[in-house]
Amino acid sequence: MKKFFIGLSLAIVFLIGFAACCDELRISILGDSYSTYQGWIPKGHWAWYPRSNNANDVKKAEDCWWYLVIKVLNGKLEKNESLSGSTICYTGYQGKDASRTSFVERAYRLGKPDLIFIFGATNDSWANVPIGEYKYENWSKQDLYSFRPAMAKMLFEIKERHPEAKVFFLLNDKLKDVINQSVHNICKYYNIPCIDLKDIDKQSRHPSIKGMKQIADQVIESVKK
Repeated sequence: MKKFFIGLSLAIVFLIGFAACCDELRISILGDSYSTYQGWIPKGHWAWYPRSNNANDVKKAEDCWWYLVIKVLNGKLEKNESLSGSTICYTGYQGKDASRTSFVERAYRLGKPDLIFIFGATNDSWANVPIGEYKYENWSKQDLYSFRPAMAKMLFEIKERHPEAKVFFLLNDKLKDVINQSVHNICKYYNIPCIDLKDIDKQSRHPSIKGMKQIADQVIESVKK
């Protein structure tokens, strides 16, 4: 097992052109509630984890999917830019303006990572945000209130700002078909691998300890490929 972890870490390092002899692999997360944990995200960001009641059994950061992945990759957390309830686009729940908390606006705050995991679109699906048309340039502010243009703008900015970083998109299971299809098409346009998560165990619609482990395992398997 130890040889597997070492081999996997070296493979990731090679994949992103990061020399094994240098500093630890710097990993940033851009996400929503699924990637939050109190004390591990920017001050002022709302964390869904941990719950003060028994709504979910995740009670420590070490149980979170991103912590497990970073540990396996022998990396370090550069920035966890996650915010509970956030949408990728500027439209939030009940059609409210969510531009300030959107993934698009927070895509500029990832530090200097070698590896980036984006885990989003769940709230866009649940909030029934406008889908919009595919658009890959010349975005207006109004465009960004719809999912497809906002998703494209977010990935464009991340690729522009972090050209040497390897980027992966994590897609939750049981989302709307139009969201899934849109994510796949836009990720393909930007040549970003999309990890389709399957059969994740959840409590209160959020990954449990078991679900976090399932996410981490699926992420590691996809990165390894």
